[in-house]
Formats: sequence, C-alpha cells, structure tokens
Amino acid sequence: MASLSSLIQSVVDNETGGFGPSPSHLPVQFADIPYAPFSKNDKLGRVVDWNQEGAGTSSGGPTGGAGASGPAAGGAGQQRGGNKYGREPKEAFGAASAGTFAYFHDEDEASFSVVAGGASAKKPGQGQGGGLAARQGNRQGQQGGRPGQNRPFQPGQRGAQGAQGQQGRPQQGQQGGRYQNNGRQQNGRWNNWGKDARVREPSVQVQSDWVPLEDIEFSRLAKLRLEVDVDEAQTLSNHGFLYEYDRTYDKVNTKNDKPLQVVDRVRYNPTTSDDPIMQEYAAKDKARVFVTDSILSMLMTAQRSVYPWDIVITRDGDKLFIDKRDGGPFACPSVPPADYPSVNENAADPPLENDKDTLNSPSALSLEATYINQNFAFQVVREDASARHELEHPNPFYQADMETEPLASCAFRYRKFDLSITEEEEVHLVVRTEVDAFTQPAQGSANAGSDEPSLITIKTLNEWDSRAQGSGGAPDWRTKLDSQRGAVVATEMKNNSSKLARWALQSVLAGAEQMKMGYVSRANPRDSSRHTILGTQWYKPREFLAQMNVNLANGWGIVRTIVDLCFKQPEGKFVLMRDPMNPVIKLYRVPMDAFEQGDDLLDESVLASAAASDNGI
Repeated sequence: MASLSSLIQSVVDNETGGFGPSPSHLPVQFADIPYAPFSKNDKLGRVVDWNQEGAGTSSGGPTGGAGASGPAAGGAGQQRGGNKYGREPKEAFGAASAGTFAYFHDEDEASFSVVAGGASAKKPGQGQGGGLAARQGNRQGQQGGRPGQNRPFQPGQRGAQGAQGQQGRPQQGQQGGRYQNNGRQQNGRWNNWGKDARVREPSVQVQSDWVPLEDIEFSRLAKLRLEVDVDEAQTLSNHGFLYEYDRTYDKVNTKNDKPLQVVDRVRYNPTTSDDPIMQEYAAKDKARVFVTDSILSMLMTAQRSVYPWDIVITRDGDKLFIDKRDGGPFACPSVPPADYPSVNENAADPPLENDKDTLNSPSALSLEATYINQNFAFQVVREDASARHELEHPNPFYQADMETEPLASCAFRYRKFDLSITEEEEVHLVVRTEVDAFTQPAQGSANAGSDEPSLITIKTLNEWDSRAQGSGGAPDWRTKLDSQRGAVVATEMKNNSSKLARWALQSVLAGAEQMKMGYVSRANPRDSSRHTILGTQWYKPREFLAQMNVNLANGWGIVRTIVDLCFKQPEGKFVLMRDPMNPVIKLYRVPMDAFEQGDDLLDESVLASAAASDNGI
C-alpha cells in the first residue's frame, strides 16, 4: 500500500511538468516497465483472431508487449495487415505520440512451426475427392495437355500452359515431385493418356570414327535467309518424253469414283553421282554443286521434318555432290526414306510402329503411298501417239534392249540456279528435276497460243482409315470430300506439312505451271491392296507454297549455309542427318569408304516385306 501511495505522489509531483511518473521517484521494481497513454473509452477486444490471414499475423506489435509471440502478437499484426474482411482497424488512442513504443519484431517467425500429433483436418477442395476447388484446379492444370489435343510429350519439358495450370492444382498427393492427374503425368513424363513417348531410331548409326562438325537447331534454320533473290533458273537440257493428262479425271468425285489400276511401267530415280548427265556437267564446270530435286526439297524444308533422315555429301575438288545413301531407303524399317513419301508425319499423334497393327505402321503406309503415287500418275495420262510429246534428248537411264516393260511418262529437266552473293565467290547449282505429264495451254495462261505444252506434276493424297490411331483427326472423305473439301485439305496440310511442302517445291524447281492432286482412298480400311480414286484438284505450286507459309528465301538460305559449311572443310565425305529425337541436324565427317558395304545395312525382314508389297512399284 505504501508503494502505491508513493507512486501516486510521484505522479502528482512530477518535476518535468508532464503526465506520468518521474523516473527519479519510481521504485526499482517498476523502473523498466514502459508507459503508454490510454483512453477510458477504449474497449477490450479479441486478444487473438484465429481467422486472421498469415500476412497480418507474421509479426507482433505494441499490444503484445516485449515478450509477446505467436498468436498473442496477432492483434498488433492485424493493425498492419488489416483483417480478413478488408476493414481497416481503428487507430489506438495516442498511437501517434507513442512512436517510441511501436516496436515490431525483426526476426522471421516463418522459422517457427507447430508440431501436431494428430491428423490435420482437410479443407474443402483438398485431396482426391475434392469439391469445387479441386475440380477447378484439375481443369486449370489440364490446360497443358487436354485430351482432345493429343499433344506429344517432349522429354524435359512440361509446357507453359501446363506449368501455369499447376498453380490451381490441389497439392495433396504430391510426393517427391510426382503427381497423378487421371494418368496424365507421372514421374515427370507426359503420358498422353497412357501412351508411351515415341522413341525413334536414327536412320543411320553414328560410327566411332565419325567426326562431328556442326549442329544446327531448327530454330536457327527458320531464321536463315539468302541475301539475294534467286533468279529464274536456266534450263540446260530436257530428257525423256511426256504423255498428255486425261481431262476426264477432272470429273471424278465420290459419287462417280474410279478404281485405281495397277500399271506396269518403268521409272528411274538414280542418285546424283550415278547420273551420267550430272557427271558430264561437272566435267564441263557448269556448276559447283549437283543435287536432285527430291534431296534439295528435303533440305529446303528440313525444319518441317519429324522422321529422321540422312544424306551423303562428297566434296571432290571444288565440286560438291549431294546424294542419297546406298541402302538408305531400308536402313530403318520404322522411318520412311527420302524417296518414299511419309504419311501423317506432322500429325499430333502420328502412326505408331507396333506389332499389333502392321497394316497402318509408318513403313507400311509409306510403301502404300509410293504405290498409289506411281500408279495414279501412270493411270491418268493418255498413252497414245497423238498425246505424246518428245523432248530433245531421250531418257538417259532407259535401255530398251534390257527392259521388258515400257517406259513411263517422265521428263528430266536439268536446271541451273545461281546462289551467288558476291561476284568473287560464285555458287551455282545444277538440279535434276522431274515433271510427269503435260496439258494443252489454257486460255489466258502464259503459254496460250504457243506450241509449247504446259508442264505439270502429279501427286496423290491417300486416305487409309479415318478412325485408326494416327489418322490425325481426318474427316471421312466419302462424306466430306465433295461438300467440305477445304476442311479435308486443311487437315492434310496440318498432318502432312513436310510432304506437301516438298512436293510443291519440286514443282517450282522443275518449272511446272500446275500440280495435279489426286485423292485416293482404300476400298476397305482393312485392305491396303485395293484403292479408289475419289477426286482430283488443280493447284498452282507457288500459291500452294504461300498457303503453307513456305518461304523460298529461307529454303535457299538453308541450302547455301550447308554448302558453305562443306566448302570450308577439306576434300572428303560428309553425312548430314536429322536427329531422331531432337529438332536439330548434324554434320559429320566420315571415311571415304563409308557405306560401300551397303548390303550390311539392309534389313532382311524389311526387304522381304517390300518385295511382297511390290505391286508395280
């Protein structure tokens, strides 16, 4: 009691003239207790708000005092961060004048944790059984791989949308970076609804004595441009003969279809080094680079390819010969070669090589597409003397005394392209191109009124089974081709972007005015030996390239870059190959005797299946 009376007396007799006890009159037990002003109107509120957000309870305040921590400090923290309902807290009486006592803890209380012995209660929306929040999180997380899109998994990638969608995914069930979402992603691999990631074998095995020289990513290939415009090609010579296209096939449709016939004709496609005309032009120094149109078109559209491929480049002095590899067409049974058109190569879910469905495997579909292309081109021309156009030189590969079958309609045009950037370093290419038939000049065309026929190329698109795996969402041609041809063509452009771009480029390189496209389907989806012609369509090659967003300057830039890389190396042999799993092309130096034992590279089973399927190919 005496202590209380002395404290009151010290308040009354304060020498400083202010309100509060004088430090000189304070008892020892009250010396370190801070004093803050108060108001009689203040009401005692909640000491702890358990529903307060974490941002507001992270630090203590003056109400908690010097020893306040944990939940007891939540009231002061609520003054800083506000409460969960968004209302601003009332300012305490005298807080403006008591800044000395407005002390906040500096240590990070996130290091403290509560250890609970019992199972924690789940909030609504957590776990597998979830509620609305869980369902919304699942829907957001599925944006990176919606089942209707069938996006293939890229190893090491998750996709921007899928990673962003993980923010709304429930966190229950994650163990060591693994989670399950209806079987979509497990152990870091995109499962594509239970399907394994595609593992493709290279078209040729890299040997230990191969020297890597350059790796070029597809992103770099897409940016290449030739600094100068490639002028119109100079035609050096024309060889062979052509038949006229039969116009009656323009009237074919799904209601007036025609069966595809098997026509036995001989057609040649030798590689560059085996061409005697190429050897003659090389001896006369007509150019520095020699290549065929099929190989050149593959280089110009390399970034569109999905299946692996390889070509052989030989430098002999200042000459460069670009060839297809001996034994290359059957080096890998699951990969269509350069001369064999692929089927749905660019589809989101391309055909899968397996033992259960050998009818629709990539290799079987490639052989079927080759069979259809050749027989369709042989069938739609008029083979009579009045419809035959002889060129100035005969076919350089046909030997009448040794061949038992007649020669097919085909013209080889050797054309020269100038890729020179400066006059000091000239780079010319001689390209062997092919055309399939001719038509009489139409009214209003460039050749109207002249005796020169209009050259055309003939290609086909084939339908095999619109409901099978790998069809790429193609519609049924028998019901949609006549009424919705635009949708059919758009789907084919998406699923066969690489093949169609190459065909259009070959037509441009050959100087063909038009490209005839045939639509051929199986008579029965489970029988690959009988086919039906459902329709035809005309295309102008340059307009077709514009529709597919193919840039000729980019293609010539790719060719010039590869040529320059080879000319920087000493004489020898090189291999340019597309990596089977990554979007990159690789250049290797190989021994000069590489691939001479081509028979060792052939697959006996593939050769046997090819021979069994060789119906006029």
